[in-house]
Amino acid sequence: MSKQELKQKGFTIIEVVLVLAIAALIFLMVFIALPALQRNTRDQERKETVGKVASAITTYQSNKRGEQPTTGQQIAGYVDGKNGTDSAGVAFEGQTGASSDSDDTVVGNNYVVRVGDDATTGNGNAGLNVVQVITGVKCNSTGDGRGSGGSKRSAAVMIRMENGNQIFCQDV
Repeated sequence: MSKQELKQKGFTIIEVVLVLAIAALIFLMVFIALPALQRNTRDQERKETVGKVASAITTYQSNKRGEQPTTGQQIAGYVDGKNGTDSAGVAFEGQTGASSDSDDTVVGNNYVVRVGDDATTGNGNAGLNVVQVITGVKCNSTGDGRGSGGSKRSAAVMIRMENGNQIFCQDV
């Protein structure tokens, strides 16, 4: 083999650096996008939890002839489609993630459910792991559950989203 043929078989330094730079750019894009994707996944889980709590309130109201729950423990048995006496899938005060308030219920060991009416519930109690239920109101445009037009059977179920720090509110 001639020297000319040997030179043509390898890569130049510029080609190697260019490939490494492209690979580094791809890795950088993945590491920037990954946390946002994880936040979106956690927020989707929060929305599903709000839906479960809203469904539990509706079932509770149906079984109690329109009566509103006043504590998280009252709806605990209805979360995940339970029949009111079976509390499987819902953890109570004293378990991991529960608050010190005796009216709180932990849903799936991740979320505390707080229930109260408009007069007793402070604004902004919804958190990343706190599902706030305000009875007798509907969600408003800001999502804080202080909307008008709520009936005696209405309830606003809220949680704070991680992505954008906004409140997600669902009417019951």
